[in-house]
Amino acid sequence: MSTYDLVLRRDSVVTETGVRQMDIGVSRGSIAALEQDLDGKETIDATGLHIFPGLIDSHLHFNEPGRAHWEGFETGSRALAAGGGTLFFDMPLNAHPPTLDAASFDEKLAAAEASSLVDFAFWGGLVPGNVDQMPELAGRGVVGFKAFMSNSGIDDFPRADDRTLREGMKRAASLGRPVAVHAESESITAELARERVAQGRTTVRDYLDSRPVRAELDAIGRAIEFAGEAQCALHVVHVSSGAGVALVAAGRKAGVNVTCETCPHYLALTEDDMLRLKAVAKCAPPLRPQSDQEALWAALKSGEIATIGSDHSPAPPELKADSNFFKVWGGISGVQHTLPILLTEGHLRRGLDLAVIGRLTAFNVATRFKLPRSKAGVSVGADADLALVDLSQTFEVTLDGLFYRHRQTPYLGRALTGRVVQTILRGQPVFRDGRVVSRPAGKLVKPSV
Repeated sequence: MSTYDLVLRRDSVVTETGVRQMDIGVSRGSIAALEQDLDGKETIDATGLHIFPGLIDSHLHFNEPGRAHWEGFETGSRALAAGGGTLFFDMPLNAHPPTLDAASFDEKLAAAEASSLVDFAFWGGLVPGNVDQMPELAGRGVVGFKAFMSNSGIDDFPRADDRTLREGMKRAASLGRPVAVHAESESITAELARERVAQGRTTVRDYLDSRPVRAELDAIGRAIEFAGEAQCALHVVHVSSGAGVALVAAGRKAGVNVTCETCPHYLALTEDDMLRLKAVAKCAPPLRPQSDQEALWAALKSGEIATIGSDHSPAPPELKADSNFFKVWGGISGVQHTLPILLTEGHLRRGLDLAVIGRLTAFNVATRFKLPRSKAGVSVGADADLALVDLSQTFEVTLDGLFYRHRQTPYLGRALTGRVVQTILRGQPVFRDGRVVSRPAGKLVKPSV
């Protein structure tokens, strides 16, 4: 019998196809065996726990370099690890400079290598004027290119007009990288916002009404059309409505290589929560009525949504305070609670299978973005990136339990089931029993293309 560096015993392991009872043998940071009765130099008794593949969050904003006072790789990666995460894809904004060329990529890489507790990958930006820089970003190893179809809220990351989006998609296709879009129509949202502000209507309700589902559908439809023309892989981020998911599914049926994600806040909160919580729950697209929420849950069960991303987008408290709600920074802090929300709202309340949760948060992400085999989930030869979760534990989200730089979240006071008791990165614990137990050890992950 082989002796492994680490053995996790009596495990309920969440695989791509279901939950299996087996031990996990780890050697030199990789999964070396998935069998019964393994022997290890060190053992973890996982009786009563479920072992998930380490969560891969493909959509978040840690805002470094340049705006680490908003979050930063240090505090952001700690919060991700506390939620069972072992790899994140950082968006090109709201860093300053944004990741638009090789030099800005290198600056971000240096910051992440110095401070990140877990592994990381980067999105490159697609904005007017940087299409010619896309090859050098691909050469550095970006997982894809992010474009805004409406105002991003950041001056140095302008929205991509239709010409830029078409040109960028053609270039991305030639580089073998996907384009991700924030899909809201600028013409619709800007005009509705202007009308309300001009009339002095600047409440939460006015903001909600200025970003209707039709603005999302208009942008998704155009993005699918352009991607089909360019033969480009398209990923629509933070889809907030059932109709949006249906439009993506129709595009895929028509032969376009298009997928979509949704976010935990669309699954756990509705527009009624936004009206009650106000600034801490502001996001774009905004929270929707409960009917849209239930449509998203149905789409998760049917497999029409490929991935879950937190869209963690924090900001200092002073940017979340203004009597004019249109001026309040839009972004939800939620990277720490993706798994517990999916387990509470999905598995326990709606019967969402644990294997589906594993696919949404790890397996599908690795596949869609062509990650190396080492990030292929719980399989022999993959990195031992694991989240040990106690599904019997219910806990309350408290300020003291948040690892964010700014302790604010719309989930404060919420009871969630499914506590992450340990997070393991490449065979080494990084988070255990409520504490960070490792120094920064994150490495850059590049797609296998």
